[in-house]
Amino acid sequence: MENALPKKQEQTPQTSSAVNVLKTHGELIAALLSGVLILAGWLLSKQQDTAVSITLFVLAYVIGGFAKAKEGIEETIENKELNVEMLMIIAAIGAAVIGYWTEGAMLIFIFALSGALETYTMNKSNREISALMNLQPQEATRLIGDQEEIVSISDLQIGDLLLVKPGERVPSDGIVVSGQTTIDQAAITGESVPVLKQLDDEVFAGTVNVKGAITIKMTKPSAETLFQKIIQLVQTAQSEKSPSQLFIERFEGTYVKIVLSVVAVMLFLPHYVLGWSWTETFYRAMILLVVASPCALVASITPASLSAISNGAKKGILFKGGVHLERLSHLSAIAFDKTGTLTKGKPEVTSVIVRSDINEQEFLVKIASIERQSNHPLAQSIVDFVKNKQELTLVQPDSLEDVPGYGVIGSLQGDTWKIGKADFVGKEDAAEFENGISSTLASEGKTIVYAKDQHGIVGLLALKDVVRTEAVDAVKSLKEQGIHTVMITGDSEKTAEAISKECAVDEYIAECLPEAKVDKIKALKEKFPTVSMVGDGINDAPALATANVGVAMGEGTDVALETADIVLMKNDLSKISDAVALSRRMNSIVKQNVIFSIAVIFLLICSNFFQVLDMPFGVIGHEGSTILVILNGLRLLKS
Repeated sequence: MENALPKKQEQTPQTSSAVNVLKTHGELIAALLSGVLILAGWLLSKQQDTAVSITLFVLAYVIGGFAKAKEGIEETIENKELNVEMLMIIAAIGAAVIGYWTEGAMLIFIFALSGALETYTMNKSNREISALMNLQPQEATRLIGDQEEIVSISDLQIGDLLLVKPGERVPSDGIVVSGQTTIDQAAITGESVPVLKQLDDEVFAGTVNVKGAITIKMTKPSAETLFQKIIQLVQTAQSEKSPSQLFIERFEGTYVKIVLSVVAVMLFLPHYVLGWSWTETFYRAMILLVVASPCALVASITPASLSAISNGAKKGILFKGGVHLERLSHLSAIAFDKTGTLTKGKPEVTSVIVRSDINEQEFLVKIASIERQSNHPLAQSIVDFVKNKQELTLVQPDSLEDVPGYGVIGSLQGDTWKIGKADFVGKEDAAEFENGISSTLASEGKTIVYAKDQHGIVGLLALKDVVRTEAVDAVKSLKEQGIHTVMITGDSEKTAEAISKECAVDEYIAECLPEAKVDKIKALKEKFPTVSMVGDGINDAPALATANVGVAMGEGTDVALETADIVLMKNDLSKISDAVALSRRMNSIVKQNVIFSIAVIFLLICSNFFQVLDMPFGVIGHEGSTILVILNGLRLLKS
C-alpha cells in the first residue's frame, strides 16, 4: 500500500498532460488518425481484402467526421437550417453508397483537417488572452500596520495596502503610496522599456516590478482591473462578427438549399436528357454535392479576421469587433483631439503676466487655490507650477463652479473669480490686456488662461503643450495612406494654427466646445464616407460615439475601454497607421480568398458537368481550396 500511493501520484500529472493534449489537439489527432486508417484501407483494397478495408474506411468516417458531424447536426437543429457540414456528410455517405469508399473517406479526412486548421486559428488567436490570464497573480502581500500577510487576490478590498517586492507582479490596480521603482508594462501597453513609478503614480495588475519595493493602495476590485478589461475586450472582439462574416453566414443557408435542389435535379435529368447511365448520373450528382459546397467561401473571412484581431492585440491595438476592423480599411478622414492626443496633454506654464497693481505671488496662490478643485489638465498644470514655487501656501476656496468648455468660477476670501478662456472672461478685454500680449503668445502655439475678478482681468498664464514626438510622423503616414487629417481643439484660432502647422495636419477646427465636437464630426461625415475620431475617451466620448470608428488614447484607461471602437493601449499615434494597414491587408486577403474560392467552385462544377472530373480530384480541389484560404488568412498572424 505504501508503494501504491506514490505510483498513483506519479501517474496523475501524466494523465492530466494527456488530457490537455487531447483537448488542444483533439481534432488534428482525429483527422490524422482517420488519414492513417484511409491509407491502410486503400492498401488492403488493392489486396482484394474488401471486408477489412471497408471496416477501416467506416472507422475513418466515424473518427475523422465525428467533430464536424456533431457541429453540423447541432447547428441544423438550433438554426433549423442545413449547413456546409451537413452537405459534406451527405456527400461522403453518397460516395460510400455508390462504392467510392476511398473518395468518401478522403473527403472526410480533408474536411476534418481543414476544421482542425480553423480550430488552430482560433486557439492561436486566444493564445495572447491565455498568456495574459496566466500573468494575473493569485496571491498578494497585504500590509496591516507593520505586519505582512499573504492573501488570495479574491480576498482583497479597495483601499488595502499591498507590498510589491522586486521581481513580483503587481497584484491589482492601484496608486503608489510609498517607494520608487520601474515597472515593466509590456503586457498592458506593449512598451518594452520599463516605466518609472513614483509617489501617486498609477500601476496596473499583471505588470512586473523590476527594481525597488513599493507599497500600493488598491483602487479597483480584482474582477475590474485593467487586465481583466483587456481580456474581456479581446474575447468580445472575437465573438463579434464583421458585416462580411454575417453576410456569408446568411448566404450559406440559402446556398446549401440551392445546391441540394440542383443535386436533386442532377440525380434524374442527365439520365433522360443527356443519356447518362444511372451510375454515371448518381456519381456526377455526388461530385456536384462535393465541389459545389461553399466550404472555402465560408472559411474566407473568419480565420483572417481572427488572425488580424490577434495580431493587433499583440501590438497593443485592441479592436472591439470585426466590424470596426473591417470599417477601418475604408477610412477617408480622421479627426484628432489636440490635448492628450496630438500633444502630451501635460502643458507647462511658460509665462505669468499680471495687472500692475497685483502682486504676482498673491495672484498665483489665489489662482492655484481655485484651480486645484478642477480636474482639467490646464488646471493641474497651473497647480503643479505654483506648488513648485517656494513658500506658497494654497488656501481652500469658499465655493467652486465648473463651466465645461469655458473654465471655472470660484469664490475666495469674499472675491469672485472667473478663470478660463477669453470668451469666458470677455473676449475684448482679453485681447486688450497688456497691449494685446495674448496675441503674441497665441501665435507661439501657447494656450492662454485668463483670470478675472470684479474689477476686470487680473492676469493671465501662458501654457505650452508639447507635441508628441511621434505625432508628426503618424500624421504624415496617414496622409500617405490617402486619409484627410483634421485637428479639433477648444484653443484659440492662433494657438490652433500654430499646433496644426507643427503637426502638419490638413485642416484644423479651433474654439470647439465639447458639445460642438459632435457637430464637427457629423459635418466631416457628410464630406467623407468613413470618418474616425481619436481622443482620450473622456471629454471626447460623444464625438467618439458619433464617428464611424472611435479610437481611444490614454494607455488603457477605463473610459477608453468603454467608449471607443478601437483602443491603443499605449499613447502611440503610429499605431493608428498600423491599424489601418492591418485592416486593409485583411480586406485584401479576404477579397483574394473570396475570388479564389468562387473561381475554384465554378471550375470544378464545369469540369464535373463535362465529365472530366473524377471524385478524388473533386475532393482534393474542393477541400484543398478550403485549406489554402485558411492558410492565406493565417498570414495575418505575422507582423
